Amino acid sequence: MNANLPPKPTVNSWLADATAQLTANHTPSARLDAELILSHTLRKPRTWLHGHGDEPLEARTQEIANARLDLRLDHVPIAYIIGHKEFYGHVFKVTTATLIPRPESEALLELLTIAVPKNASLTDTLKLVDVGTGSGNLGISAKLSHPELDVTLLDISRHALKVAEENARQLGAEVTLIQSDLLTSYPFVADSIIANLPYVDPTWERSPETNHEPPRALFAENNGLSLIFELLIQTKSKLVLGGSLILEADPEQHPAIQKEAARYGLILQETNEYGLLFQKLK
Repeated sequence: MNANLPPKPTVNSWLADATAQLTANHTPSARLDAELILSHTLRKPRTWLHGHGDEPLEARTQEIANARLDLRLDHVPIAYIIGHKEFYGHVFKVTTATLIPRPESEALLELLTIAVPKNASLTDTLKLVDVGTGSGNLGISAKLSHPELDVTLLDISRHALKVAEENARQLGAEVTLIQSDLLTSYPFVADSIIANLPYVDPTWERSPETNHEPPRALFAENNGLSLIFELLIQTKSKLVLGGSLILEADPEQHPAIQKEAARYGLILQETNEYGLLFQKLK
């Protein structure tokens, strides 16, 4: 009787079929996404797949992998499907409560390496606050790169803060977490502020994957600048004189941000792709 049963699909055949479906669906990283889905389902590294292409897949494994493939075909970001995203050399848990870390945000950490020496002190611990932390990728990466900093993570979403707390614990980063609408609940005056706030105008053309990310973490009014401008106002009382503000925004927004920041004594020192570094000079 078993002779009439179709053969079980193998690692290679499943990957080939999944890649074809994703390619037809205009997924730019079709093969990579197929490998990530199957390796996550099998709980094996991607390199294992390359050496075990003839390995048959059990029915339950196929079922789970196919369900995850269907999500990807519906443009659910791969990071949400596998539950994590690499950023600045670390692996961060992500959920639909958090924005997915983007490679361009790493530019903010490069700017931080410029900012920290400007504020260096031999007697006081410098305070860095990550506003709108989401998964915690910026603030936690900053703490791991600059362990001398006193780092606080802020977010208005308690669900996002739970994810950030778990990431801090998993990565061994000693940080403080506070639920806060921007800086309103931050009880100190910071030496440095780093923020990747929502800056996407809802009318912009964008990837369908963003439809699955939390809108509050992505969109802002006033051409995407409303929350950034609100943060600029708050630096009057929440950032020390000589302190640094590091922001992410679309390069087309940079001139408007620079002009508004100057009203609060924040003078542009450096840009790095999507990142801007300001120093508070008055």
